[in-house]
Amino acid sequence: MKKISLTDVVRTSLKLEGKDKASLLGIGPMSKTLIKASLMLAKERDMPIMFIASRNQVDSMELGGGYVCNWDQKGFADAISDIAEEVGFNGPYFICRDHGGPWQRDNERNAHLPENEAMELGKKSYVEDLVNGFDLLHIDPTKDPYVVGKVISMDVVLRRTVDLIEFVEKERISRNLPPIGYEVGTEETNGGLTSEESYETFIKRLTDELEKKNLPIPLFIVGQTGTLTRLTENVGHFSDENAKKLANIAKKYSIGLKEHNGDYLDDEILLLHPAIGITAMNVAPEFGAVETQSYLKLIDVENRLYKQGILKSKSNLEKVLQEEAVKSERWRKWMVGDKVNLAVEDALKDEKLTRLITEISGHYTFNNDRVKTEIQSMFSSLSYAGIDGEKYVINNIKASIDRYVKCFNLEGFTTKILENM
Repeated sequence: MKKISLTDVVRTSLKLEGKDKASLLGIGPMSKTLIKASLMLAKERDMPIMFIASRNQVDSMELGGGYVCNWDQKGFADAISDIAEEVGFNGPYFICRDHGGPWQRDNERNAHLPENEAMELGKKSYVEDLVNGFDLLHIDPTKDPYVVGKVISMDVVLRRTVDLIEFVEKERISRNLPPIGYEVGTEETNGGLTSEESYETFIKRLTDELEKKNLPIPLFIVGQTGTLTRLTENVGHFSDENAKKLANIAKKYSIGLKEHNGDYLDDEILLLHPAIGITAMNVAPEFGAVETQSYLKLIDVENRLYKQGILKSKSNLEKVLQEEAVKSERWRKWMVGDKVNLAVEDALKDEKLTRLITEISGHYTFNNDRVKTEIQSMFSSLSYAGIDGEKYVINNIKASIDRYVKCFNLEGFTTKILENM
């Protein structure tokens, strides 16, 4: 297959009209199993796919590594390549940095690092992205711990954004590496891009500055369309009218509108996306939750078969997964109300709450040795009852992703891109 760059995909996508219009999908790489399911589906559907990794998920060991399989950038890129070969996928996939930049690791933000130090760490991370073949870098310098509860000055965001793109481009050129794509902006309120006026002003000022310095224009700019993920639902208020206006503004500058927090949206809303011009959307926790929920269902089956005497032994996955999920405390990010501050010990005493926490944050534990051991133990146990646990999990993930694929008109999109480049 002819080599396709992400720039080819986005620029061509922006030109397509009518029945050929589609919205791209960015998938949070929560586990090897999720990546495998994604690539298997991409092969079946003849579509390009983006894997979007935050700095907490994947980063250099010098900066602390990532919670997903303890991957650094090389480990992440190699794993995707190996899995693609394993499933026989030779179509286009793109390795993307989601929310890169200063303070984007929890420990950096919690430590209230000064700007110059945080920027340097963000730049170190970008260099590792570059040399390990990332296709897209999200430049997001808005996670400033010194500006909480109010909007960061656009002048500051622009200065940091241009500084980071200029740095990366110098590093790329000095290493004789191929061109890459950039994503800018943020869905967070403190980023300030919450109105049409501020959105266009930011794009115009940014593109002017980049052109003055002979730097590349971004492929994507993030827009706030009203989406917001909490627990296992989208609690935001999607506005198709606002999304269409933002998409049209971005397209004037040959940039695609990127939507974040697209998890759990209804089909009715998803089906609107290609028509109103949303170029791409990110989904992450939903697919991790689907994988976790699949394990929980298999645990229930395993318990029932054990009680009936069909299985002579069973795993300890239920207890281990719940304990590790609650102890991770990563569920606090997705929780609502007073339970956000609940002590771990108290959460574990509440059986119903523990189950909910496990559903929304179990994916953070997939690289935990205890959890990995018990998953394999459960698969082995179930195999004696004629149940292929791994296949069941993969098929559930594929079905969840496929809902977006169908709504976004992505089936056959790789061929469409090749025909229209």
